[in-house]
Amino acid sequence: MAAEIYSKQCDGNDHFKMNKLCRQLSIESPGSVVKNCVFNFYVPIQDTPPKGARIKIVCAGACYKRNRSASISSMSSVSSELSDYNPTTTQQSSPAHQGFREGSLFSGFEVAGVIDCLGTEVDSDCHLKIGQRVIVYPFDEDPAGYAELMVIPDLKYIVPIPDELPMCVAAMLPTGALLAMNAVFKAHSVVTKILEERKERCVEEKKCKILIVGTGGLALWAVRIASYHFATSGANNLVDITVASLRDEGFRLATEIKNVSVVQWNECLYEPQLIERTKNVCGGAVDVVIDFGTTSRSLHRSINCLSMGGVVLISEEVAEKLLPKFARLSSENQQEIIPISNGSIQQLHDLVELVANKKIQPPPYSVFPCDQASDVVQKLCNSEIPGRAILRFHDIE
Repeated sequence: MAAEIYSKQCDGNDHFKMNKLCRQLSIESPGSVVKNCVFNFYVPIQDTPPKGARIKIVCAGACYKRNRSASISSMSSVSSELSDYNPTTTQQSSPAHQGFREGSLFSGFEVAGVIDCLGTEVDSDCHLKIGQRVIVYPFDEDPAGYAELMVIPDLKYIVPIPDELPMCVAAMLPTGALLAMNAVFKAHSVVTKILEERKERCVEEKKCKILIVGTGGLALWAVRIASYHFATSGANNLVDITVASLRDEGFRLATEIKNVSVVQWNECLYEPQLIERTKNVCGGAVDVVIDFGTTSRSLHRSINCLSMGGVVLISEEVAEKLLPKFARLSSENQQEIIPISNGSIQQLHDLVELVANKKIQPPPYSVFPCDQASDVVQKLCNSEIPGRAILRFHDIE
């Protein structure tokens, strides 16, 4: 497709030259009208940076980009994305909000593909080569959408993937899985401190309770990574993990994971009932909550399930809005709310190895042609796709 479409540009001397174009797909944060958040257009193929590379995208995770303008439409999108819920009511959210609350659709940039071109100043002994299968670590200057050909300014953002790792699985790693991994690592540092403080207690009394909120892609990755991580660190007998499921399908998916308890957060119930139900399943108040929800209601409930001195981990993306609202409450309970950012490039390398070697199993996923992106986002926001949704741009496998 990219080789067949051209545009005319004036070169400054009233002469025209032909520039190749490639297709770009952009998913912006859905508002109340979900169908208006997916855009398809053609953009010029950018020159490969001298020390960088150009990637041909094969698969991409169905993540969204925040609207970059301060227009009314973008503000309403962000507002709906982070819409507040009154903890004392049972008002239901619209389908457009559902995917956000579950974490099945989240902000980020996830691509897997092959190297199409290397820069002219790239060393000949570089560990990368044309045609190599890779994923891309999200960087500050990443484009506004998924173009068929993506320019990478620095090779450090490119992470090779082995042949045994399917592209559709690899595409889930750079944002969702990596954020989940970083959250689990932070939770581990908190758990280590708690276990040290309780070292004189008996086994049952020193156990640390972790609650993971959500059953979309983020939470499903987190519970898998946490189960593996604490087992290999020797702390699995001292850590109890519970998943708070936000929908029926997620409840089923979560129960399929060994040694993990599940509690369903049915939005039809009153808050005190949900909090009591959660504490009953967890065996009391929990020590750490990894909350992938995006609403005040979710965080309010998590704090009420937390013990005195406990810690809540939330995505850095929503922290700016939610932290001021709960600063006083968390202070009164001697609790801490910690924003979690995306993980490091080295963590992404480690994650690729763990998933490729099947030490960590990916959550359920479905692959769709990129032409169906609008339908995919609609289904995600209506919670009709279990786990993750992957968009396929080219079929090379």
